[in-house]
Amino acid sequence: MGDDTVRSRLTRFVSATARARKVPKTPPEIPDGMLGHISAKLDEQEAPFVRHLSRVRVEWLEIEADRLGNTCFEIPPHELEMRKRQRLPPGPITIGIHPILAEDTMLFAHTLVHELLHAAGLTEHNVKHTELVNEIAPSPKLSESALLREIRDQALGQQEVKDWTCSHCGFVWDRTTVRAPSRCPKCARPFR
Repeated sequence: MGDDTVRSRLTRFVSATARARKVPKTPPEIPDGMLGHISAKLDEQEAPFVRHLSRVRVEWLEIEADRLGNTCFEIPPHELEMRKRQRLPPGPITIGIHPILAEDTMLFAHTLVHELLHAAGLTEHNVKHTELVNEIAPSPKLSESALLREIRDQALGQQEVKDWTCSHCGFVWDRTTVRAPSRCPKCARPFR
């Protein structure tokens, strides 16, 4: 892979953070039935820590956090992998959830399920993990989440390209999506 390819990927990286006004006084709670729903979808072969999910501690991250959620195992990664192979308990696990999610219940549930699957032992972001998250607690649509719209607007504001121009018909339209369009809205030819 050439140096130019890496540089072009880096310039496309966007940092968008949502700001919470304050950290809620009560810790986040796992909704009723969520652990049972997750346990029903997993077996101990693929998720060796699934029976220990009831002991997971959930807390709010700091307001300045740059992620919506994270899962923290309090043991080193090599020991974690060893415990997964030997079906031993994972030790203390803490899930941090960004306080901005207190305002968006669907995105809160989606993020919490994502992190609980990590806590169950599905530590990689693979197709299985994505399918389970979307099956148990699907992400809200952009139209359903003011928070997602805010993050999208921040990402668009940081982009160098502010509008799209069709190379076929010359039509110019404002950029409203993070991804490039597949077709021109005027002539319907493939966008390049």
